[in-house]
Amino acid sequence: MPTTTKQNRRTALKMCLGSAFGLSLADILQANPNASAKSVIHLNLSGGFSAQESWDPKPEAPIDYRGSFGVVKTGNGYHFSENFPRMAQISDKITIVRSMNCKIPDHGQATYHLFTGYLPTTVIDYPQMGSVIAHEYGIRNNMPPYIAIPNRNSFAGGTGYLSSKFGVFELNADPGGRGEFKVKDLSIPGGVSARQFERRTKARALLESGLQDKKIDASQLATMGQFYEQAYTLLNSEAAQKAFTLDGESEATKQLYGQGYILNYRRQPAAVGARLLMARRLVAAGVRFVSVDYGGWDNHKSIREAYLDKGPALDHAIAGLISDLDQRGMLDETLVMVTTEFGRTPRVNTSNGRDHWARSYSMMLAGGGITRGQIYGASDATANEPDKNPVSLEDFLSTVYYQLGIDSNKELLAFGTRPIEIVKGGKVVKGLLA
Repeated sequence: MPTTTKQNRRTALKMCLGSAFGLSLADILQANPNASAKSVIHLNLSGGFSAQESWDPKPEAPIDYRGSFGVVKTGNGYHFSENFPRMAQISDKITIVRSMNCKIPDHGQATYHLFTGYLPTTVIDYPQMGSVIAHEYGIRNNMPPYIAIPNRNSFAGGTGYLSSKFGVFELNADPGGRGEFKVKDLSIPGGVSARQFERRTKARALLESGLQDKKIDASQLATMGQFYEQAYTLLNSEAAQKAFTLDGESEATKQLYGQGYILNYRRQPAAVGARLLMARRLVAAGVRFVSVDYGGWDNHKSIREAYLDKGPALDHAIAGLISDLDQRGMLDETLVMVTTEFGRTPRVNTSNGRDHWARSYSMMLAGGGITRGQIYGASDATANEPDKNPVSLEDFLSTVYYQLGIDSNKELLAFGTRPIEIVKGGKVVKGLLA
């Protein structure tokens, strides 16, 4: 898989604190006023989330296929696994796509495909969706356009052929972990006073014209300038600082997201609720694309135990996020997508788990102009392959881009001269749109 060595936002913030060089903020494209969705919260269930143990149970299939869980009825007459009763209660607000179909049951390649819309090659590195959105729309309310909680997925690629200034800002801290949550890159480091930091910023501005006179590469200087400008804004903005903390949230809101679950594995907190609550705060503050990772779903053995352990917290957190966004009037303009790189085998294996399966699986969409209360497509009787309205990753991603006002067929320039479609061959799934 191609790797990216380009500087991410975390590194840029450190550079801002340790260097005086830079340039002014680059021009930013304005948001498309016709877009249904203004922001995206992307929850990725890395590892290969099982549709049979979640949103596409097969209660009529033989026991070796359906697994050991019962079902719960949704408000629109379908069934979810009994592990997801809260999501069943808010099924009128979401859409489940039961006919996803991808190409390769390999974690690295499938994750790259999911985040970029392209299979990995050794020739071109493609940008993640969050970086494309940052490229198209830029900064809003002085907040980074693309943030990962707690970190970006290592398989997901980076900015690809786009400038590194469109890279992800990683928290490198977990709002759902043990101990104090603090994004250390949002505070001036020890030994540097606020006055010293301001002097460094002014010194950078004084050097700006001199660097231009020396005809140093303009694109590199513009990238550096945007990094520094954004870092300075974050470090000096009270509103931005408040967005990166859960301290102002009520206990009732934290409970809505499922605070308090402890996983059997290492007796650690289930972090998903706090991560999604942080995502909601960041979107409300102006972030365009928030990527949340919640892994641990590669259950080749003991899948029942895994879903009994992790399922309740996930169910609580997703239902809480959707309900919270809806109550705050944010759901119509916030597109929520819950994804995974592939599904699990139709048949339970001899270790009471399921192995990798790319031919049929489920994902979720909500808000942002997506139809509410729908089950789109269908898998066959044993979840072996799609039986109705198959949806490719290219089509799924193109639909999300469309709701954001971005044409996935648009060509961006790689290496300055080579036009490349944002998603090659993707078509909008009109049946998903309200």
